Amino acid sequence: MLHATKNEEKAIWECYRRLYKASTPSADFDELVKNASINESGEKQIDFDSYEIEHETCNQIIKDVIKEYKIQKWKKQLFKNTIILGCSPKFKNYEAKN
Repeated sequence: MLHATKNEEKAIWECYRRLYKASTPSADFDELVKNASINESGEKQIDFDSYEIEHETCNQIIKDVIKEYKIQKWKKQLFKNTIILGCSPKFKNYEAKN
């Protein structure tokens, strides 16, 4: 998020914790960050594509965190975009089966 407050930063971390706990396979986000490799730019690399979450579950977690952390109304979509475009687990693929 652009110029996130301390409360918003806490909310972002909490959201990622819940998303990874609810993902398949389930994971501890804090451990993923702690054990992440470092790329050439000095950034931590998390293999978020190895984890999947359903759209509905992801949306509900984000909604709950926004409510709990009292994210301002005008920042709700920005918060959601930050989570989805950040290092969240990928969405499960729903392909029609014949």
